[in-house]
Amino acid sequence: MIFQARPRKRFGQHWLTSDKILQQIVAAADLQPSDRLLEIGPGTGLLTQRLLAQGNPIVAVEIDLDLCRKLRSRFPKTDRLLLLQGDILALDLPTLLADHATFQTPNKVVANIPYYITGPILERLLGTFVVPNPAPFDSIVLLVQQEVAQRLCARPGTKAFGALTVRVQYLADCELICTVPPKAFTPPPKVTSAVVRLTPRAFPDQAEDVKVLSQVVTQGFSQKRKMLRNTLSSLLDREQVLAHFKALAIAPNVRAEDLSVATWVALSNKILKERQS
Repeated sequence: MIFQARPRKRFGQHWLTSDKILQQIVAAADLQPSDRLLEIGPGTGLLTQRLLAQGNPIVAVEIDLDLCRKLRSRFPKTDRLLLLQGDILALDLPTLLADHATFQTPNKVVANIPYYITGPILERLLGTFVVPNPAPFDSIVLLVQQEVAQRLCARPGTKAFGALTVRVQYLADCELICTVPPKAFTPPPKVTSAVVRLTPRAFPDQAEDVKVLSQVVTQGFSQKRKMLRNTLSSLLDREQVLAHFKALAIAPNVRAEDLSVATWVALSNKILKERQS
């Protein structure tokens, strides 16, 4: 049973209706029989329906109470779907799932998320430099704005490479799956979208102090048009900055977007040792 629902602007609702894109999202999740899924914002259930067809248990979190009622009517007989009404940023999922053995500890996320809370959702799923998710997901497949997808997957030396890139790529590998035109939605958003896959993992070169790394990255990208030696001068003497650049084979006129994540880590380690000496 398919139902009609009026999208609500306050929840940033746009229904993805393209069969092609829905199939690409499911394929990107690379579902295995043992996988347990978390879907954020199931909306009218079009993606939910395709995920259920794969046979995996799904915890679906929907903030819209009216949609929850309609979703329960649409999927009344399945024992592989647990629908929770609430805000994904506020719900205590481990506690809510404690009495539901089938749905405990989802290991993959598949979601068409509200764009206006993309940043907080990424932080909820991945954690941060200082407090990474202690139980990382195996993979996270998200539909986001194309601009955000480009920033997540950016390579050093490109305009899209920024603080968000470093913060996410320190915690996960990022892959662009496909772009999604506005016409794939009802109603069409004003922006092009994209599907990304994030694969959480420990970064090969760990920062010796993640708080210092966070501080250095924040300060380094605070004025992207300036040379990095100038933006970091508030953290330590400019000559010290240039000495660290030389030791790491960083050009003196480099800008923040030119450094790889590994180089940001190495630079933060240098600055940490400088402070400790």
